[in-house]
Amino acid sequence: MKTSTITLIVIAALLLFVGGCGCTQYNNLVGADQNVKTAWSNVETNYQRRTDLYSSIVKTVSASANFEKSTLTAVVDARSKATSLTVDVNDSASLGKFQAAQSQLSGSFSRLMAVAEAYPDLKTTDAFRDFQTNIAGTENRIGVARRDFNLAVQDYNLRVKQFPSNIFAGMFGYHEKPFYKADEGAEKNPDINFDIK
Repeated sequence: MKTSTITLIVIAALLLFVGGCGCTQYNNLVGADQNVKTAWSNVETNYQRRTDLYSSIVKTVSASANFEKSTLTAVVDARSKATSLTVDVNDSASLGKFQAAQSQLSGSFSRLMAVAEAYPDLKTTDAFRDFQTNIAGTENRIGVARRDFNLAVQDYNLRVKQFPSNIFAGMFGYHEKPFYKADEGAEKNPDINFDIK
């Protein structure tokens, strides 16, 4: 009887230890998952800020007489597409579609800004100057938010992959999340040609 009592005490202590470790690992995974969601929310918030700024400058530009309407239409269409997407941070395809839509919006907006250079009256308006200041700050915020998102994903993925938390991650259904990647072609140096005469 004495041996069976000691065996039961050892088994109970082992179960308590494993249960305690399981609770700790689960709580760590939940915390890391919430950090990823919060970081992604910050990314979306900054992209929304940029989209809102784009909307205000489109209104300013469209008020300018004889401005190229096709360029404005391209920006409005790209904005609509970029804001209509719902992103699942657990799905790399969903994240890729979001990145592609944001790149398309940036590209169409860059064309709008290039066309705006031909309108000196537009460039002197307060709204246009304020926009240029605000968009530079917003682009910096987006970069910081994407970096913070990737750091949160890195922390989460380490928890999901490292031993012993990987055992509990599998048991509780936590899987690796995709990183926010650079736009395709971003690794190439731009071809800059100054035609100075």
